[in-house]
Amino acid sequence: MTTSPGVPGPQVPPGIDSSVSHSARIWNYWLGGKDFYPVDKQVGDQILAFVPELVRSARADRYFLARAVRFLAAQGIRQFLDVGTGLPTVDNTHEVAQRAAPESRIVYVDNDPLVLVHARALLTSTTEGRCDYIDADVLDPQSILAQAARTLDFSQPVAIIMLGVLNFVIDASDALRVVRQLTEATVPGSYLVISHPTTEVDAAPMTEAVRFWNEQGSAQMTLRTREDLARFFDGMQLLEPGIVTCSRWRPEVMEISDIVDVTHFGGVARKTA
Repeated sequence: MTTSPGVPGPQVPPGIDSSVSHSARIWNYWLGGKDFYPVDKQVGDQILAFVPELVRSARADRYFLARAVRFLAAQGIRQFLDVGTGLPTVDNTHEVAQRAAPESRIVYVDNDPLVLVHARALLTSTTEGRCDYIDADVLDPQSILAQAARTLDFSQPVAIIMLGVLNFVIDASDALRVVRQLTEATVPGSYLVISHPTTEVDAAPMTEAVRFWNEQGSAQMTLRTREDLARFFDGMQLLEPGIVTCSRWRPEVMEISDIVDVTHFGGVARKTA
């Protein structure tokens, strides 16, 4: 957080409750960022006591995003809808995409005032492309689509990115509805990228960590199995290697010797005709 001269500690923006932990700030802490308050570090450390590997998992999830976006750019995708972006950190979607193709257009979606403040300050575009942020709830995909259409052309392929967001949609039918409505608005040749914390790795400590998380006043979250996650990709062409621990989705050569399974699974699918 920003600090005012002569004032110890982080300055709290209006409307932000710094006494309650926040999922985006805890994630930022685990990624090695600086945008968190003492309560976020406290809760984040307590969760790590259950699952120390979550730091590794958070970073593997971030690397998965970068690899997926580079892959999509190589397939000719130039439009990205990043739903539930969280706090900006290193190698955000627009940075990865626009390094590969400067003309890329990216729309970030979140409905958190803290994320909004940072996103508008930090998510800047190349001159050739566009980068926009919209304030919308993941449970209202029609609002997301209507606002995103100001920047994205839905008559052309779009990559929908949903990393670490569907776990905050507790009801399975709601989560499926959101994904269906978003993907149905895209044309063939579009893609869907999802990552999600899972019970497939370290199930017992992860379950306990989520129980503790849900008791802290932050947004409630849930874990899902590989089978649960596969339902999000129904009707699409799931690309190899399928739904796997994020560290094993098309790792780059320099990563192969260091791969370990992490508690987040990811997958990428293509919409066919």
